[in-house]
Parts: sequence; structure tokens; C-alpha cells
Amino acid sequence: MDAVRTFVLRCLPGPAITTTGILSVAAGEDHVGADRISALPDELLRNISTPLTIYDAHLFPAREPVCVDAIDRVLAGHPGPLRTAHLVYCFFGAHDCDDMLDRWARLLAAGGVEDLVLISQPPPLDMPLPVEILRCSELRRLYLGFWTFPDAAALPDGAGVFPHLQEFVILNTLIDDSVLDHLLASSPALETLALVFCYGLPDRFRPRGQNLQCVLFWLSVAIELAVADAPLLKRLVMWQTRPPSGFDESDGESHMWVRIASTPELKVLGYLDPGVHKLQIGNTVIEADTKASPSSMIPSVKILALKVNLSVFAEVQMLASFLRCFPNIETLHLESSMDDLTTDNHYAEFSEKLSPIECVQSNIKKVVVHGFRGDHLCEAAFLKFITQRVDKLEKLTLVLADKVLGQAGEDLLVALAIPPWASKACTVLLVGCKVERGLNFHQAADLSIEDPFVSEHGQVVRRFTKKE
Repeated sequence: MDAVRTFVLRCLPGPAITTTGILSVAAGEDHVGADRISALPDELLRNISTPLTIYDAHLFPAREPVCVDAIDRVLAGHPGPLRTAHLVYCFFGAHDCDDMLDRWARLLAAGGVEDLVLISQPPPLDMPLPVEILRCSELRRLYLGFWTFPDAAALPDGAGVFPHLQEFVILNTLIDDSVLDHLLASSPALETLALVFCYGLPDRFRPRGQNLQCVLFWLSVAIELAVADAPLLKRLVMWQTRPPSGFDESDGESHMWVRIASTPELKVLGYLDPGVHKLQIGNTVIEADTKASPSSMIPSVKILALKVNLSVFAEVQMLASFLRCFPNIETLHLESSMDDLTTDNHYAEFSEKLSPIECVQSNIKKVVVHGFRGDHLCEAAFLKFITQRVDKLEKLTLVLADKVLGQAGEDLLVALAIPPWASKACTVLLVGCKVERGLNFHQAADLSIEDPFVSEHGQVVRRFTKKE
């Protein structure tokens, strides 16, 4: 649980204010930056009312268990308005807090809170969320962690109406499908939606919204992720997702469904994993032999990220089928994994199977392979397969899985650098292993960052450039 708590805290937004600032007027010819406000009489200073911004981390810098009584006095004692409240380090389970939580929720709603982060530090993992939190109608940003949402039947009339909510992040919190549907229907301005560490509920994640632009599904489990009513969606990022344990489809396989329809603005998609996900576009279920057609394509996608076990032919076959669904990709990220080293006979058979596979791609300019080992025959076969079919490739980046590249890897690099492969001048880069493991949540949620799958890696180890 400590690992989950640590990761959840990393996903939270940083404070927008500092405790080290001073009160002073702007520097001018006569003032030279002198602090005039602090010199006012105490009686006058006490009468100056400003919107309350509270970060409990500032009240308890050592991040020891927070005294909820202190926060209670702050919330109850401020006349309002209340703009920001980040209450992250409260161990509600150690107190009899039901009445206090209800009071806080009413104070937050009455104060017009716009930015709320409310984390119930575990244990327990299922603290009931005060229903009154859903009456904070001025919210623009809402992060909730380690709660259990009330049932839809328990919501009072008018609950869940968030006319201004733009960012909604649910962290290790149980929320029934119907309740989440109700909240999304009540949030017409919602732009960013994220579920993090959600196991069990919702079991079917169906993000929707006329202004929804970014959806993140992070370290979570679901039977399906279905996007069918998000005309402005630009980014759909999944990381470390899977179906529930023991879940079997009618065909006896266990996959998490990823269904995408009516997303004409979708530019960034990943990580799709053929070993974990079953992809459906519109009414077409994508299989290994699915041919390219308008009904099975999403032409708007420019950046695609895939996970694949390169030593499993069925996964590579599905990867090629996935690529046919996104004909206008410009950047392709591949997170690779492999089984134990294969024999020469297996390599020959693998290469022979790859040869007839079509992979209709005419726009890919950049391929990044994360987790490159260089000592696996199937890895070599796949890289030659992909580079020979991407005729506009300008840059191939191989991010090392480990710090050391053996002789087999060096031989593969030389082979990749020698024509024929890719029709244009192209650069092959071998770079050091990742500095940061996994995806960065804040980077993935930031639409100003064009490619959320780019991660900081080590220095360039080798560089090859093919001339035209």
C-alpha cells in the first residue's frame, strides 16, 4: 500500500503558491521595493479578507499525520470565499470524522471552492465520500483519492452537477459505472478525465463529453474502455491496464476491450497491447487478418504507442493489423518485451512468417523502440520488417533496456545502418536506458506536450546516418 500511496501522491498537482513569499509593493523610483503592506496596523491587516487558499502540506511541512482539528478551525474560521483546498495528508480513518467531513463538504460548497484535492490517507481504503462534496458547483478541478462514492440511488436531487468542472482525476477510488456516467453527464465543460489505480469499479469505463479532450486510464483494471461520444477527444493514454482476474470472453480469451468511435480529433493513442487488449473501431473488431477499410480506420491519429512481445508471432501479427488501422501515423513508439533467446530455426521461421505481412504505412517519420536489447534474433527480424515497410522513415531511436549492449546488438546496428531500408536519408540512434521508468502522469495529461510517450533517457551511445 505504501507504493500505491506514493504513486498517488506523485500524480497530484503541485501548489500554486509558496510559503516563502513576502508582502511588498512593486519597485519604483520612490519605493525601491520597500514592504509597505506589512507595516500596516494589525487591526487593519486582520480586516483585509482574501480568498482562502489552503494546502495542508504547508500547515505540516514534515508531512506527519495531519491534525484534522486544525484544518477544521481554518475552514470554519475563514469568512470566505474559498478558492483552493488541497487536503492530502489527513488520516480520516484514525478519527471519528463523519460529522466533520460532512461539515467540511458544506463549507467547501458554500465557499465556492474551485480547486479541490481531497485524499483520505489509508487505512481504510473505502472511506465513504461525503455526498455534499458533489454539491460544490463552482469546481474547476477535482482530485479524489482513496474514497468510495455513494450509490447512485443515494445521491440527492441536483447532486453531481458540475457546470464548470474541467479536470477530474479519480485515484484508487471505488465508483460505480452508473455514478460515473451520472457525473460525466453533469459535467458539460469537462476537458480532462483520469482514472488511476482503479481496480474493480468502474468495471466498464466509458468516458464521454462534448468538450472532453484528454482521457487517461492508469494502472487500472476494467472489462472495457469505450469512447463513443467525445467529438473533441485529442488524447487517449492507457498505461499498465488489464482485464479483471478470471474474466473470460465468450471465445475463451481474456482481454480488455478498447472500443473507439466518433473521435474525429483523436491525435494521440497508446499504449495498445495486442496481448492484453481487444480493439474495436466503430463496429469492426480488429483481428490479425483485418484488411484496411474506412470503417476500420482512425485517420486522425498521428502518434501511436504499442506494447508487444516481439518473440510471439501472434502479437507481431496483431501489431501489423493495428498499424493498418491508423494510416497517418507520423511517430510510432514500441515498448518491446521478449521471451528467452530463440534458436536459429525459430528465427528463420519467424522471419518467413513476417515476410508476407502487409503494413500499409506511408507517413511514419519517427520510430522509437523502448527496451532494446540487441541480443534477440526475433528483435532483429522485427526491426528489419518494420524499417523495410516504412518508406519515409527519417529517424529510428533504440532506447536500451540495460546499460550494456553485446556484440549481437552491435552487429544488428550495423545491419540496420546498411541499405536497403527506408527510402530517405535516415538516422539510427542508440541511446542509454531510461532515466525515469514508466510514463510521467503529468506529462501525459498536459496537452501542450505534443508527444506524451517521450521519456528522458541517457546519452547517445551510437549514431548511424544513411545517405540518400
